[in-house]
Amino acid sequence: MGERKRIPLAIFAVLFLVSASSFPLLRASDDADDAIFYESFDEDFEDRWIVSQKDEYSGVWKHAKSEGHEDYGLLVSEKARKYAIVKELEEAVGLKDGTVVLQFETRLQNGLECGGAYLKYLRPQDAGWKSKEFDNESPYSIMFGPDKCGATNKVHFIFKHKNPKSGEYVEHHLKHPPSVPSDKLSHVYTAILTADNEVQVLIDGEQKKKANFLSADDFEPPLIPSKTIPDPEDKKPEDWDEREKIPDPSAVKPEDWDEDAPLEIVDEEAEKPEGWLDDEPEEIDDPEATKPEDWDDEEDGEWEAPKIENPKCEAGPGCGEWKRPMKRNPAYKGKWHAPLIENPAYKGIWKPRDIPNPAYFELKKPDFEPIAAIGIEIWTMQDGILFDNILIAKDDKIAESYRETTWKPKFSVEKEKQKAEEAAAGSSGLAGFQKKVFDLLYKIADIPFLSAYKPKILDLIEKGEEQPNLTVGILVAILVVFVSIFFRIIFGGKKKPTRVEKTNLEPAESASNQKSGENEENKEKEESSAPPRRRSTRREN
Repeated sequence: MGERKRIPLAIFAVLFLVSASSFPLLRASDDADDAIFYESFDEDFEDRWIVSQKDEYSGVWKHAKSEGHEDYGLLVSEKARKYAIVKELEEAVGLKDGTVVLQFETRLQNGLECGGAYLKYLRPQDAGWKSKEFDNESPYSIMFGPDKCGATNKVHFIFKHKNPKSGEYVEHHLKHPPSVPSDKLSHVYTAILTADNEVQVLIDGEQKKKANFLSADDFEPPLIPSKTIPDPEDKKPEDWDEREKIPDPSAVKPEDWDEDAPLEIVDEEAEKPEGWLDDEPEEIDDPEATKPEDWDDEEDGEWEAPKIENPKCEAGPGCGEWKRPMKRNPAYKGKWHAPLIENPAYKGIWKPRDIPNPAYFELKKPDFEPIAAIGIEIWTMQDGILFDNILIAKDDKIAESYRETTWKPKFSVEKEKQKAEEAAAGSSGLAGFQKKVFDLLYKIADIPFLSAYKPKILDLIEKGEEQPNLTVGILVAILVVFVSIFFRIIFGGKKKPTRVEKTNLEPAESASNQKSGENEENKEKEESSAPPRRRSTRREN
């Protein structure tokens, strides 16, 4: 009998890869039936999404592939433009009961220096907006996603809630939100709203923030207003003295106190050093400098060689006219001031009395408005922002499955490519170290107790990314911030004057409405540049 024909091992490998790659696709297809809404952008968006027809939104959306992949997304194609596009849902999605998961991917293919990449989950159109007129004023329930410009570097989570007493819709911003990843890879953002009034913010499946909608520590302004507010009608009495110390009225300036004596006087004892070169100028024309070939005397003026330090002065004790140096005046006392004493009339720092807040209310759960559409309304200086795989689901397991099947394979490929490029460019040394440092500093900036210093830290990080040779200096600056905070914690800050509250003797009969101003989601950013100055000197005629 002949020998049994063997199937090459390579064929088995190919069959295994085909079957393995088809498995997640089947899972994604199965999960699509469980999702409330899912947009993959595999097909062109123009028959499903509506572009705002308002003139200010001139940015062009494109159906494009993610760099290095066959996967399509919704692309921001032009720099320095406003963009607005909306997708109406077949049915409004309620947020009051059970779990709701909001998830989407973005890839900042050209980075993000100044712009947004967030989504707005819009209220029903009976709130007063139209899809073709979608703009910054269109009412939303939730705004979620990355935003970065200047000192701003955060993954927003903002919700709007109607105050049942005043009827006003108030924006509530998540405190201490996570920072935007600083690379150009695909990232997936997830917000999980749960029945126990909590929200979890995930980046790439990792929880970065957990907050309670009813907690005053987690949102600004708090969802539940304070019970009392300062009385706007209360006025500080005219005789209220807030000065803790006052000049001593009995003090008299000493007779020998000369207020006109200068701080410094000429040192009459000084002598000119031996070998001083009186006739040598401190600076001379650079003998190696030559007039540029394109220099036009009529247009640019008479050319003069730039100055350099006189080498003869460096060899000797000094050049030019010698003058006696100045020294501190021993008779200097400065302007006289009477010493401070305790103020016998001091009453403390005045503040208005508190009255009941007419806008105060209590609730056990947020009264969210339903989501009827998903909109992207941004202003950005960068192009190349790609949105993909927008999902709304009732189960975080579904969102996790989508991350595994749609985002993770792309991210893994991009990460490996990034490592290969860094290795090929020899960046596994200093540049690789710098990237790790900056990634760590972004995480440090997200620490809640450093929130007061976050803009300063982010500003230092951005300067370091623009000029990598400053890495060591950046580390030193961050270290100084930490040391400053440490000493403040140990020794305390500057002592504040005692606050004395005015007693509320009568019940308040009037109140004022508490207003919560809405922050604009899109800020106007300007870029300016100055023409370079000519380095050669010019003599004015």
